[in-house]
Amino acid sequence: ELGELLVAVHGQSDQVRLRSASAQREALDRFAGAQFAEVLGEYAHAFRRWKNNAAELAEITAQRDARTREAEELRLSISEIEAAAPQPGEDEQLTALAERLTHTEDLRVATALAREALSSEEGDGGDALARVDAAKRQLEKMSDVDPVLSGIAETLTQLSFQLHDVTGQLSSHLANLEGEGERDLDVIQNRRAELNTLIRKYGPTLDDVIALLDSGSRRLLELDGDTDRIAELAEEVAADHALVVRGADALHDLREAAAARLSAAVTEELSALAMPDAQLFVKVTKNDELALHGCDTVELLLRPHPGSDPRPISKSASGGELSRIMLALEVVIAGQDSVPTYVFDEVDSGVGGASAIEIGRRLARLAEKSQVIVVTHLAQVAAFANNHLRVVKDTSGEVTESSVQTLRGADREAEMARLLSGLPDSENALAHARELIQLASSR
Repeated sequence: ELGELLVAVHGQSDQVRLRSASAQREALDRFAGAQFAEVLGEYAHAFRRWKNNAAELAEITAQRDARTREAEELRLSISEIEAAAPQPGEDEQLTALAERLTHTEDLRVATALAREALSSEEGDGGDALARVDAAKRQLEKMSDVDPVLSGIAETLTQLSFQLHDVTGQLSSHLANLEGEGERDLDVIQNRRAELNTLIRKYGPTLDDVIALLDSGSRRLLELDGDTDRIAELAEEVAADHALVVRGADALHDLREAAAARLSAAVTEELSALAMPDAQLFVKVTKNDELALHGCDTVELLLRPHPGSDPRPISKSASGGELSRIMLALEVVIAGQDSVPTYVFDEVDSGVGGASAIEIGRRLARLAEKSQVIVVTHLAQVAAFANNHLRVVKDTSGEVTESSVQTLRGADREAEMARLLSGLPDSENALAHARELIQLASSR
């Protein structure tokens, strides 16, 4: 990311890229300057926020029906559970109680017989309490004589107390059993059915049913907040949309103003690049659709000579014309948006003669503000460099080596002659090379 700010690399592929609408728009935006960059940054920030909020709003709105149904179902479920008011463990307690009530008569008979066996109301002496008391009285008569019998009598006394206590419990329980009837069993079975219905719906256990009251209430609160969130998002989306529209309009106005200046500046540069009759037009068209860069389509149009109609460079410009247009753009834009280093890799492809000389001169002019590295096979371009390097690849032997040599004096003249004619030792070529170097120095 830092490298993109430090080095601008242009190759033959950039000539192809210059045919694209996005590259042409980016060139204009770079030329438009710092104020435009600031407005574009603010616009892009607002645009992303608008799109994100709009996407969230669309998602919530699309799911609103489903979320509304979920909220209604939760509301009914919570209302049903609250009306029943189940208690933890209640289903198990009711199951045990129902089991007991189902056998009420058997329980009553068993309890009554047990009580009768311990303490008969008729008092005929055949019950356990009477027999224990009788045995105790007999032993107490002889307790003074035999200490062992005294101890046993005391044990029977304790046993009598316990039998009286158990008899009381049996009597109380028998009274409770006699108070329970079929009506109580019906109430319990109805309550069990009510709880089982809740368990089938919201279970699998009664604890799960009770837990739904808490989790369901939280979820219902979230779903009921959709209306507020939708209203909040709708307000934000509307405000951001208005902001984006105003920003796009401001970008359009700035682009149109910059387009007029860029057209004039590039046309002047093209005149110096052996295209004296050519004229470049920068056309800015406002569209209805908003995008991250605004609402404009930027198109570079070239009129190669008077009387011809301006045509898009993507369709009409040759490779040589594209090279010169790209160089002219870079020279002009460098005045507004200069980077420390430019690399041009054979951007002079398809150009020769006087046009090549002018390209070299323009590259030298660009080098006044930035470092310019040029890969070229044209002597007319190389003549304008203040540092001439030759890259040589040696394929002798099994190892391929590349080396870089600095050329000065006679070595440079010989290399220039080789570029011109392929004959580094030719006197005519050497004379032409010296002439080119002197021409470049004088300019």
